[in-house]
Amino acid sequence: MNRAQRQPHAVLDLPSRRWKAMKIERLLQLGQRPQPIRLLEIGTGSGGIAHYFATHPQLRCVVTAVDVVDQRLIKDGYDFHLVHDTSLPCADASFDVVLSNHVIEHVGERPAQLAHLRELHRIMAPDGVGYLAVPNRWMLVEPHYRLAFLSWLPRPLRTPYLRLMQRGQRYDCEPLTVPRLESLLAEAGFRWRHLEVEALRATLEIEGAHGIGARVARTLPDRVLATLRRAIPTLICRIERRCA
Repeated sequence: MNRAQRQPHAVLDLPSRRWKAMKIERLLQLGQRPQPIRLLEIGTGSGGIAHYFATHPQLRCVVTAVDVVDQRLIKDGYDFHLVHDTSLPCADASFDVVLSNHVIEHVGERPAQLAHLRELHRIMAPDGVGYLAVPNRWMLVEPHYRLAFLSWLPRPLRTPYLRLMQRGQRYDCEPLTVPRLESLLAEAGFRWRHLEVEALRATLEIEGAHGIGARVARTLPDRVLATLRRAIPTLICRIERRCA
């Protein structure tokens, strides 16, 4: 990742990071895994998620976090390393749980995204599990710049649109579609399971969301929500190393 060109977009709101960590814990069923859990968070941002797992009252986690810049608001309980690109300063098969939460869209175009996933595969233990979240290209409102339809545009038109709307000078993200995400995961050697529906249910419960949209989502059966996956704002997968 070229830090001169691609800017950090970390969420630095600590309460939201706690909710996110609670959701990850539930989706990956971490309470059922053998302990201690060797956990790596890539793109730690505020450090809130790393801290949550490092100080968890029931789970015993040995937590390492990495990022291209140090924006941490909370630093205790875990190891932290600066990185400069998709390469990770970690030994092969050294982590039981790997978290890549809204990172892959920031590393560059397809070759860099594939390199990121191959690094996850390399450092993940054979029986390890990963959480991978990425914004969907077909989301209505682009989350980094809060601009409708920004990621829908062909790549050459995104930066001009961003400048026209006075939201920034350069669009430096690469959101994924479902087919592209699955193609990258397959090429990197992963098997995966989509968790968008489960994540939505967990979010509604953990955050206690209200409003018309939340009420409608609670009443819809899973099979209906699953048909909307290609338009859900965030694509979320549980990933595991594919057996040889």
